[in-house]
Amino acid sequence: MALPGYLASWFVGLEEAEQVQPAGVDLRVASIEAFDDTGILGRCDRVVPRGRRLEPREGWWLLGPGAYRVRFLDEVRVPPGFLGLCFPRSSLLRMGAALHCAVWDPGYSGRGAALLVVHNPAGVKIERGARVAQMVFLPLSLPAASLYRGAYFGEGLTSSD
Repeated sequence: MALPGYLASWFVGLEEAEQVQPAGVDLRVASIEAFDDTGILGRCDRVVPRGRRLEPREGWWLLGPGAYRVRFLDEVRVPPGFLGLCFPRSSLLRMGAALHCAVWDPGYSGRGAALLVVHNPAGVKIERGARVAQMVFLPLSLPAASLYRGAYFGEGLTSSD
């Protein structure tokens, strides 16, 4: 399925034949991290916990039960007038793992991150580059007051992210 022309600028580096679905675009996993310390979320404070990057063995991660941070391989650019929502692929759910994402605001640009929770007591095995999420876009009923320029703008676009 080909990506409609107006969506082409919303993604960077897609493999269209593999990633474009009838209702959205699949996102691939670039890296997985285990959490190493406490996160802090107060009214004015936000500290994202450090993560320890897990190295795949022969291109695969074998993940036991627990919570992990996933960085997506695909760069997303949410245009004005739309918001992005990210859902787990059903295959991931059927394996006993869930992927949690937040709203992607108009103007967001970057390689986002999500929370992967492995519930399967036997774990899951995920290949680098596997499609783990599906991104869908919804038009806003009211124009956005402003475009996103928060703490996560441009995330994952440098090697230090």
